[in-house]
Amino acid sequence: MNFADRLDAATERVRTPALVGIDPHLDLLPDEYAAARDPRVPLAERAELVERFCFELLDVVAGRVAAVKPQSAFFELLGSDGVRAFENVCARARSLDLLVIGDVKRGDIASTASAYAESFLASGEHRCDAVTVSPYLGPDTLEPFANVCAREDGGMYVLLRTSNPGGGAFQLHGTPALWEEVAGALERLGTDLIGNSGFSSIGAVVGATHAAELATIRARLPKTPFLLPGYGAQGAGADDVKPAFCDAESPWRGGLVNSSRGIAFAWRKDSASHPKDAASKALDRMIADLAAALDIR
Repeated sequence: MNFADRLDAATERVRTPALVGIDPHLDLLPDEYAAARDPRVPLAERAELVERFCFELLDVVAGRVAAVKPQSAFFELLGSDGVRAFENVCARARSLDLLVIGDVKRGDIASTASAYAESFLASGEHRCDAVTVSPYLGPDTLEPFANVCAREDGGMYVLLRTSNPGGGAFQLHGTPALWEEVAGALERLGTDLIGNSGFSSIGAVVGATHAAELATIRARLPKTPFLLPGYGAQGAGADDVKPAFCDAESPWRGGLVNSSRGIAFAWRKDSASHPKDAASKALDRMIADLAAALDIR
C-alpha cells in the first residue's frame, strides 16, 4: 500500500489530523533528564536519556494520532549515539503502529539525494514512512526521492510555504512566486504516486501560520497531502488550518497538523502535572480543538 493510502487509513482510524513532533530540545527536557544537556556526561548516556524521553512521549500518543515526526537534528547533535537513538525511536514508533515522518529536510544533487532517499526510505535501521525534503536545488533533488518513494511505498513532504518568519523572503520572490514553481514540480512528480485515497504520496509542507494563503495553495494542489507546522507554539490555531481540509464527510483527510513543543514540553506550562500527564492533556486539547474547528464528530 502506498504511503498516501496508509496515511489515509491511519487518520481514518484515529479520526484526527493531529501530528506530534518529536523534537527533544535538550534545554527543554524535564529535570529527570537534565544530564542529557550536560557536556561532561558521555554522549552514550545523554543519547540514552533522550531516547527514554522520546519513548515515554510515544507511549502517550500511540493509538491517538496517525503519525509522529522525529526531528533528526536533535539526535544528530549527540553524534553516532544520537543517530542510534533516532533509529530506536523510529523503530519504537513503528512497533506502536505509528507512521514515522522523518523530519530530515534533506536536499542535494541527484547522486547524493539518491543516497539520502535510500538511507531513510529503503530498508534500514532508521527507515521512515516519509521524509521532509528541501527543493532548493531543483527537480534533480526531488526526482531521486520520488523514485525511491515509488519503489518502497514511501512518502515525501516538500518544503513549500514554511511556517518560519523568514520563509517568505525566498518563497514569495518572483512572478510567479518560487513556491508556485515548486508546487508545479511536486504536482508533476506526484501524479504517478496518487493512491486509491485520491491523494499523492508526495506532499507539501505548508505553514499553518499562513492561513490567508492556505485556500490558494489547496486549490493549486488538490491531491497533495499537507504537513502543517505552526500550530500551538508558533501561534497558529485550529481555525487557521481549515482551508487545508476539504472533505465534509471525512474532515480529517488531506493534512496533518503538527505540534511539537506544545505537546512534548507541555509540562513547562503545567508544572503541577508529571511531564507525561501534561503531554497527554495537551494532546487531548489539541485533538478537541481540531475536532471543533473541522467539525469532526
